[in-house]
Amino acid sequence: MDRAIAYYRVSTRAQALSGLGIEAQRAAVHRFAEAEGVTIVAEHVEAESGKGTDALLRRPQLRAALDAARHARCPVIVARLDRLSRDVAFIAGLMAQRVPFLVAELGLDADPFMLHLYAALAEKERRLIAERTKAALTARRARGTKLGNPTNAPAAAALGRDVQVCEADRFAANVLPVIRAIEATGIASLRGIAAALDARGIPSARGGRWQVSNVRNVLRRKVTAERLC
Repeated sequence: MDRAIAYYRVSTRAQALSGLGIEAQRAAVHRFAEAEGVTIVAEHVEAESGKGTDALLRRPQLRAALDAARHARCPVIVARLDRLSRDVAFIAGLMAQRVPFLVAELGLDADPFMLHLYAALAEKERRLIAERTKAALTARRARGTKLGNPTNAPAAAALGRDVQVCEADRFAANVLPVIRAIEATGIASLRGIAAALDARGIPSARGGRWQVSNVRNVLRRKVTAERLC
């Protein structure tokens, strides 16, 4: 493999016009390509939601990337799996296109089975987050907090922060016992712990590979992880 087609996606037209997200994806893909000796022969950029069963019909640039990769007999590279979709059925449909995909965040070792697994985990986590957010909103309403009101922006922002903190605490509480078990084997460095988590097939909070900063963030939450909401 010495060539590939790059595909970048943002969810809104405003993000596309501002360049928000696209440049970060391009940088991640080009770092990956340089490290693996891959030449990016074409790039396709899309501003479209990844939701819905008709997502592929609404994403002409993804179809174009698939066609180009099929013609060139090379893979499509994305920065993160969610730039394709967070829907496991959609990912399965893409796999049926007989075009290989590479995810810069996951590395060369992420085969189709692993992509299905990561997509399933991301879909489940997205559903759980939606359920917890709905429950948090219901609880706030029950306490008399007004939501969806421009004059109540501070309360809405506080709710968003609370939900994010809650999710981070839950994730840390689940991962910390694994980290402690890794430390018990004699691995003490953050880099070593990150490698051990990857080796065990445990995705980071964003569903990708572990970095030193990810491990550090989890360890820093060791107090708040005991305070689950």
